[in-house]
Amino acid sequence: MTADHPDPVEERYIAAGGQRIRVSIRRGTGVPVVLCNGIGASLEVLDPLVAELDPDTTVIRLDVPGTGGSPVSCAPYGFPYLAWLLGRILTRLGVGVVDVLGLSWGGALAQQFALQNPRRCRRLVIVASGTGMIMIPGHPRVLAKMLTPRRFRDPDYAASIAGDLYGGTARTQGNDVAELIGTQLHAGSKMGYAHQLLAGSVWTSLPTLPAIRQRTLIVAGADDPIIPVVNARIMTRLLPHATLHIHDGGHIALVTNATELAPVIETFLHT
Repeated sequence: MTADHPDPVEERYIAAGGQRIRVSIRRGTGVPVVLCNGIGASLEVLDPLVAELDPDTTVIRLDVPGTGGSPVSCAPYGFPYLAWLLGRILTRLGVGVVDVLGLSWGGALAQQFALQNPRRCRRLVIVASGTGMIMIPGHPRVLAKMLTPRRFRDPDYAASIAGDLYGGTARTQGNDVAELIGTQLHAGSKMGYAHQLLAGSVWTSLPTLPAIRQRTLIVAGADDPIIPVVNARIMTRLLPHATLHIHDGGHIALVTNATELAPVIETFLHT
């Protein structure tokens, strides 16, 4: 960017709730969109999606404790705490009402934030996600590959398992997925990853979905080995104001095929 056109993206650290959280803000107009990432992933992984969103849209991203540039939490945490923490961060930024999008593990955080903040969360987008510990799981052989953050530290390993783990275009473009994962800052914290696994293992939104009153878009891939598409159909039935969009891709199509899915998301948010 030139001096006359300063870079609209700001990165900063915010102290809240006993944590020091790395946050990225792309300044724009309208209702800001908060992006919540998948397990073990730092905010850079969502760069392809952000690049496809309207450049005039305010986009807020963060690294949860123990991922990317955010230090590991001194104690385990759950999604209710993270949703409260996200609210504190937004307040520190001077941000009020937001739309929230969650990918995979981040979809749980997005659901919890919408539940705890019915007036602050305008619309909700849940991508490649489910209802937590009470859901239809993927095959145990697939889920076993997610028990450690090795794929974030070992590009060759990431490329070798990408197809089986993520499905969709990752079945033939494993090296591209490994390269995308490699863009992360300080990837692969074992303790941070363990905290995220624990948070997901004791949480479910299944009994509370009818209480989430926001208009919701559920995006699911027909070839998602981690979150079978039936979970999206169940969530659509239980959420009072949900719309379902099923695409042909896999678990991380939101970033590997952002050119297709970003318009779907923007149409939902702006109509």
